Amino acid sequence: MVGNRTGDETTLAAIREADSLADLHGLIGVNSDHDAYLRAKEEWEAAKRRQQATQGRSDGIPGRCVVVDGTEFHVHGVTHAGTPQERTFLRDHVSRFLERGATVYCEQGIRQMYFSDFSGVCEMDDYRWAMNECSELDGESPLDDIPGMDFGSLREDVTSVASEFQAAVFSLIESGSEVYGERFERALGDVAAGFLMNHGDLAIADDFESYVLSREASTNPEKLDELQRYYHRTFLPQPLEREWLRRHDPKLELVSHARNERMADYVVYHNEDAEEVHLIVGAAHQPGVVYYLERYREGRELPPEFELF
Repeated sequence: MVGNRTGDETTLAAIREADSLADLHGLIGVNSDHDAYLRAKEEWEAAKRRQQATQGRSDGIPGRCVVVDGTEFHVHGVTHAGTPQERTFLRDHVSRFLERGATVYCEQGIRQMYFSDFSGVCEMDDYRWAMNECSELDGESPLDDIPGMDFGSLREDVTSVASEFQAAVFSLIESGSEVYGERFERALGDVAAGFLMNHGDLAIADDFESYVLSREASTNPEKLDELQRYYHRTFLPQPLEREWLRRHDPKLELVSHARNERMADYVVYHNEDAEEVHLIVGAAHQPGVVYYLERYREGRELPPEFELF
């Protein structure tokens, strides 16, 4: 791997061209899907990090814009942690979007959390769609038995007990950072994540760094830009992440990355003549939604089986 601008662009372009884990074998120089996936994530993350170091910070509410048939689709990744700071920040910016005639869509659950009194904000059906897809796998939803699961709270973990334990460990490590320093804190967090995370977690970036960045951004929305950058350098292009996750946890794939495609389909389906559309989604969904909107920019058409839920 060449650590310069030209080399990074070549690396990223080559990985983007891969439609499957098998496609990565020759590119990465390994013979197993497992090794190809892990090596590709390392090279992708390193190249993206160097690119991001030269990019300026976003003003206002950060996001990515994809123009499809003359319409600007702005995708804004947030923590949706329900904090007063993020609520005030988002309501202020979304009010401005609506005042100038823009269309605003939210990941299911976010509207109820932040914009229940904003008549101009629409809620997508991504979560309801995912639950329907899950039910078709084995006749029941993987989240039926999780206490507190509903569209309003939008608890997305299919392993809530393990997730709560992981959060407790990460919180304990973070609380000691003033004693042993931020550098050691991150190293300790990485070690803990190595013990707590499974193969499926690799595809949803459920690690210590995402935990810390999300916590910080939830109370200081000025750091949303940093959180968004993290996910954009951590996730490989969607076909690769989705193939990996389907092999290890197909239900988790449906309630995570598959919803990215659903949200992109939803806004393209509903858009008629709007020139400016904003999507407020969880930060981990932003790279995937952007990916599928870019496919529409390149000529993708709505799936013929698309229906509303």
